[in-house]
Amino acid sequence: MTSPPLVDAHHHLWDLAVRDQEWITGPALAPLRRTFTEHDLRAEAEAAGVTATVLVQTVTVAGETPEMLRVARDSDLVAGVVGWTDLTAPGVGDALAALRDGPGGRRLVGVRHQVQSEPDPEWLLRPDVLRGLRAVAGAGLAYDLVILPHQLPAAAGAAAELPELTFVLDHGAKPPVAGGETAPWAAGLREFAARPNTVCKLSGLVTEADWRTWSLRDLRPYADVLLDAFGPARLMFGSDWPVCTLAASYGRTLAVAERLTDALSRTERAAVFGGTATRAYGLDSLTG
Repeated sequence: MTSPPLVDAHHHLWDLAVRDQEWITGPALAPLRRTFTEHDLRAEAEAAGVTATVLVQTVTVAGETPEMLRVARDSDLVAGVVGWTDLTAPGVGDALAALRDGPGGRRLVGVRHQVQSEPDPEWLLRPDVLRGLRAVAGAGLAYDLVILPHQLPAAAGAAAELPELTFVLDHGAKPPVAGGETAPWAAGLREFAARPNTVCKLSGLVTEADWRTWSLRDLRPYADVLLDAFGPARLMFGSDWPVCTLAASYGRTLAVAERLTDALSRTERAAVFGGTATRAYGLDSLTG
């Protein structure tokens, strides 16, 4: 029996010689202040048995997405790209069409914006943002949400407003793992998960914990909430490499996700580690 595909639904790449990553500041993030290439990723992913990945944007700069699409075009590992475009721009639909028509454009599977940095907790419900999200849906793309727990109600509202759009929640909305609390995060998460057009990434938990002292026991309550709220069919593994390396290696991050889902059946685990991402992002049409 052949093993099901193993998909890493969330990682990053950047070249500091091409563009600075202004968010990498201070001594704590110093290990990330270097270039991470597809070649670096391949060494880690292949060692872990990963067969396909999704490359996700890091900066709100229009030029990054075409660069990522060219990486995906030339890679047999990077199957999809979640890029960035200005959702509030009147020409967002044209911008998405231009990306799809450019080099590697067929690998564009989603769009993301750093909503976590927006001061307005209801930014996702602004009329200009909802208009942009409708254009994302019209282009047949998913929308990745990188948000904080207090922004979950607005995310649930946007998902209700746009049932035609698949919303992909990154890092479980960054629960307060280091503090050990699950409320009110869990309630907001369940409200979001109640929308059938939502899915979630089992990712980023190790870096929400204490990077030096975390254990599996610290992460399990949050993983259990994610599994209960979304179920395996709407949950997908993501490494968040290389950010995860602040707390764990690529291989250990995958191993921890496997431990956190060890009570699932073989079919359910196949969904978390490949099937959900393939369906949500349409990866099967890109890698076949």
